[in-house]
Amino acid sequence: MLQVNEIRENFDHTCEGLKKRNLKNPENLLRQVLELDDRRKQIQVERDGLQAESNALARQIGQLMKAGEKAAAEKIKMQTAEIKSAVKTLEDDYNNSEKELVQLLYTIPNIPHHTVAAGITADDNEEILQNGPLPELETANKLPHWDLIKKYDIVDFELGVKISGAGFPVYKGKGAKLQRALINFFLDEAEKAGYDEVQPPILINEESGYATGQLPDKEGQMYLASGDGLYLIPTAEVPITNMYRNEMLSESDLPKKNVGYTPCFRREAGNWGAHVRGLNRLHQFDKVEIVQITHPDHSYQTLEDMSLHVQGLLQKLKLPYRVLRLCGGDMGFTAALTYDMEVFSAAQERWLEVSSVSNFETYQSNRLKLRFKNENKKTVLAHTLNGSALALPRIVAALLENNQSEKGIKMPEVLVPYLGFEWIS
Repeated sequence: MLQVNEIRENFDHTCEGLKKRNLKNPENLLRQVLELDDRRKQIQVERDGLQAESNALARQIGQLMKAGEKAAAEKIKMQTAEIKSAVKTLEDDYNNSEKELVQLLYTIPNIPHHTVAAGITADDNEEILQNGPLPELETANKLPHWDLIKKYDIVDFELGVKISGAGFPVYKGKGAKLQRALINFFLDEAEKAGYDEVQPPILINEESGYATGQLPDKEGQMYLASGDGLYLIPTAEVPITNMYRNEMLSESDLPKKNVGYTPCFRREAGNWGAHVRGLNRLHQFDKVEIVQITHPDHSYQTLEDMSLHVQGLLQKLKLPYRVLRLCGGDMGFTAALTYDMEVFSAAQERWLEVSSVSNFETYQSNRLKLRFKNENKKTVLAHTLNGSALALPRIVAALLENNQSEKGIKMPEVLVPYLGFEWIS
């Protein structure tokens, strides 16, 4: 969440940033924040003053008792009881005002980086680069992946419906092996790039959801195990980043680089439509996630490095791709700057998003209370970043469609050692 002191010191800048996200009248919202903060501070001053008075009277009582002036001491005790009651009331008022302030801050998205364009929808995103020629298929009868998976019996949606419901496919035979091969390939490439692998839980508590910004913003999109108050993760970003919640690091500890594979779960309420057939949008899918905790001075170079890492994976898979810088209206609630990577799907003849790489600056770390001591021993909030490296379903869709021929589907050379076969036929 935003820092109140940053809002106060950079009020106009914060307003302009929120306008990029199409918030109406952000000035009113931010003034409400500052008014709540002022009230909280005033209550704190009153509370601390009464507490100091109470402490002074307590010392006076001790001195009177030592001097044998019990009656005078008892009289002052009655006075301290009234003060303690007033302190308790102010303490409750302080806690309530702080809670109200935090709840309001939870509703305010991150401020976009100055390079982020104002915009409303994905149509307003900026294309940064495009790599690779678009595929020209050998077969005249090119098939979309939802027909290819039936033809080669590698993914079964009907069986998934029987077991769980729509959006929970069953991967079979070479389809299952392709999943495992991609996961291992992505993990190995991340390890080569200096990321430490972790295998985090796929259930998180409410505190973890709030710490990385999934709550309250995406509460309706997450599956809740209501009996235990635990959420199924929408991405490994959440548990991996929460490993550093309430941590005080030293500057020499940075950067922290982690990679993890997990299944991911999303309700995707209201997101079904003409372009979500087959593997294009699922309730459960596999993803490898990279996460970095960095020094604020280095986070935007880190973002570029993470983007290049993801692009390198797509290049090794020989998938044509493009990189988009998301506009303010299409960017995630918690991000300051996001690059989306999209691969071209030859049979669908459209671009499919396969990765988002984002810098959150201090938005998450403020919630996480993730700090470090700099060289001057000053406490500073770290910057957090993450990216999909990569999400599997649309990668699989593009691999199947782009590499189909009359003979079958040829697998990328880089995956063959992981697969043990070259063709799905």
